[in-house]
Amino acid sequence: MTTFTPYYSADLEPSFVYGRTYVTRRRVTRIDAAALLSVTVGLILLIPAKLILPGMTDIGRPGLVMGLLLFVWWVLARFTPTLSMTGPQPMRWALMAFLVSALISYAIGFMRGLTSMEANSADRAILYYGVFAGILLTAADGVPNWIRLRGVLKVLVICGAIVGAIGIIQYVTKIDITTYIQIPGLQAKGWAPGFEERGGGVRVAATTTHYIELAATLALILPFGLHFAMHAGTRWRRQISVGACMLLAAGNAATISRTGILAVVLMFVVLIPVWAWRTRYNILVMTGVMLAALGGASPSLLRTLTRLFDDPSNNPAFTVRADRYPLAFHYIAQRPWFGRGTGTWVAPQYQILDNQWLVTLIANGYVGAAALGLLHLTGIVLAFLAYRRSSTREDKHLCAALISTQLIALVVAGTFDSLSFSTYTMILALTCGMCGTVWRLTHPARKVRTSTTRWFLGN
Repeated sequence: MTTFTPYYSADLEPSFVYGRTYVTRRRVTRIDAAALLSVTVGLILLIPAKLILPGMTDIGRPGLVMGLLLFVWWVLARFTPTLSMTGPQPMRWALMAFLVSALISYAIGFMRGLTSMEANSADRAILYYGVFAGILLTAADGVPNWIRLRGVLKVLVICGAIVGAIGIIQYVTKIDITTYIQIPGLQAKGWAPGFEERGGGVRVAATTTHYIELAATLALILPFGLHFAMHAGTRWRRQISVGACMLLAAGNAATISRTGILAVVLMFVVLIPVWAWRTRYNILVMTGVMLAALGGASPSLLRTLTRLFDDPSNNPAFTVRADRYPLAFHYIAQRPWFGRGTGTWVAPQYQILDNQWLVTLIANGYVGAAALGLLHLTGIVLAFLAYRRSSTREDKHLCAALISTQLIALVVAGTFDSLSFSTYTMILALTCGMCGTVWRLTHPARKVRTSTTRWFLGN
């Protein structure tokens, strides 16, 4: 006898199209937003960041081009009532505030006069935010039901686990296996991170452009790996999910990054209150086993990880960042409200600050920083409302996992220039959009909850 969980029955609801017209949500689709998001996730995570389309800058990564096409698709769909998503969506307004503030700062930057390096970086930033918007809006408005939402997240976890495995192989062998990945039609361009010695081990970046970026990206994906490890429908799927969690966590550890450790701690802060005592015990045991295995396989790595936060007053990772703050506040004071211009704080013309909040304050001012914070806070509020509305433990846990990603984003933005790294930023855009998705799918009004489009249904 087959047992159906509650969210399957929700997908049987007639889906509002327009007027008084409803159609079934269970029709087989040719292609939909979830499928395109899954392809985008695979392109972003699995293709090394240095591989781009010929003749383009780093914005020419295949995954970023796909994200920009999603934005164009979403904009064009808004001109046709039967194609656009009906009903409210708060994430649209939060994103609009962020984009409008960025465009105002962009115009102000050109009004003050820019160097060629600043102007090129500003243009790139606007395109970059278009990619961010495309992924966020497609997730928030386009994913039609819980089944397709979980499908995208499964692709995200699998791809993240593969990236984690690449990082582990790099750490163990000290060989950058991404150099052997050759894709016809793409060319290697830009800076490659290589390996950096730290505490007897090497820091790895896998398919990303920096060790910290890899750590933050895997930390954003880990909550969903834990979600499927707890709520997968069959035993073998749970075992696969546990294995994926191991790879995500071990890949994070292989970066030897404080940001990665901090992000995992923040994830536990959000998720532990949601877990039952048995789950907390199981996670504690699994974590202990993993740390023991890590200590046995690489004692130097475990020692290094435990010493990363020793004596901040004498740790260059903290003191060097602190020494840059007076310079940052000097520039902020010159143009406090809308900043010096979107994307104009660019290395090597200016010093790297390793703090996205300071970069945003300098480039976009108080208004831009507030808009960025509002974007994350909106995601937290929407996911929390969805958590309150959800009737099953599985749905509540998924909402809590989304809340943890936004809390991670808020905090780790103070530890590195987070929005300068495309892999991390686009996975972040996906999680922001999914906060809007769960809010919509749990909305008490059926017209909002089941709203979709003809195109998504394959007509």
